Amino acid sequence: MIAAVFLIGCSRKDQRPENKTLPERIDSVFAATPDFSGVVLVAEKGRPVYYKAFGFANVEANLKMDTSSVFELASLSKQFTATMIAMLRENGKLDYDEPIEKYLPGLPYNGITIRHLLNHTSGLPDYQKLMDEHWDKSKVAGNGDVIASLKKFHPSSLFKPGEKYEYSNTGYILLGSIVEKISGKEFVEFCRDQIFHPLKMSATGIRTKAQKDSIKNLALGYIYETEKKKFTRADSFPSSNYTIWLGKRVGPGRVSSSASDLLKWDRALYTNKLISKETLNEIYAPAKLSNGELSNYGFGWMLSNNPKLGKVVYHTGDNPGYKTEIVRYIETDKTVIILCNNAHEKFAELVRAIQAQLENE
Repeated sequence: MIAAVFLIGCSRKDQRPENKTLPERIDSVFAATPDFSGVVLVAEKGRPVYYKAFGFANVEANLKMDTSSVFELASLSKQFTATMIAMLRENGKLDYDEPIEKYLPGLPYNGITIRHLLNHTSGLPDYQKLMDEHWDKSKVAGNGDVIASLKKFHPSSLFKPGEKYEYSNTGYILLGSIVEKISGKEFVEFCRDQIFHPLKMSATGIRTKAQKDSIKNLALGYIYETEKKKFTRADSFPSSNYTIWLGKRVGPGRVSSSASDLLKWDRALYTNKLISKETLNEIYAPAKLSNGELSNYGFGWMLSNNPKLGKVVYHTGDNPGYKTEIVRYIETDKTVIILCNNAHEKFAELVRAIQAQLENE
């Protein structure tokens, strides 16, 4: 009887949260959110310690999510744009503090440098609002169309360059065009040749709608309809139409990828394969504003610090039906990649919950 009691006691103790493994604790996080759909990858020193798929890639076809499923990354794409600018700078093709007028003449905004574009301190107006008001949506717009509209309609600047930080997709449109101007190649080709192919990111690309439709394991985006109490295809809502009529823009978004490919990207950033350590340190440095204050954004990465895990560089992405995030604890070499295709309302809570489990390691 004593032995039996001892065994029962051990069993209960082993079930306490502090005695569960990291994968078991993360499983508990997602068990509490059963309608989450996506892929979650957590790695330590590049080794996946948690890698699971949840939900469906295609609800209508009853296609379950797979860890290799391909997602729209949305604004996670900015880190690739910033890296290509940094590569061009390392090769002596540009300087961060050069005026954008040198490469994109005729824009009616003075005093803006490449650095201002990279760290969102340019003060440029929102290109999407501008195009929504003036663009013929029966046509598909690209960067040249956006730049022409900025010149033609000249919406006012939001503030003087360097005065404050304000997230700007317009800035990354211009960076995409600067990459093309300097490299002499289309942005899609340059990104593929300089980053995706060298890193063997075979699931990653900047794709047209037709190209994405041909991917068998593409995770389609879904939005929850409160009235109908169900998830509906995001592309069935008029609010998603901009992804079509702005379907040729490059720089701020449009990269699609898988969790495993993003881990390859993560690993490359610990080496000199793409850019030097010195250049990475510049990328991970906050912007200094004209009043001397520092922002929490570098070049294509948001910046933070965790008392237990050290320096954090991360980025979020948000497209109709999609929420994505990559979080890199670069001092302790831990990585969280979470790709969601049903824009779950608890997405941010899930990311925080995973971080809490890493802090308990």
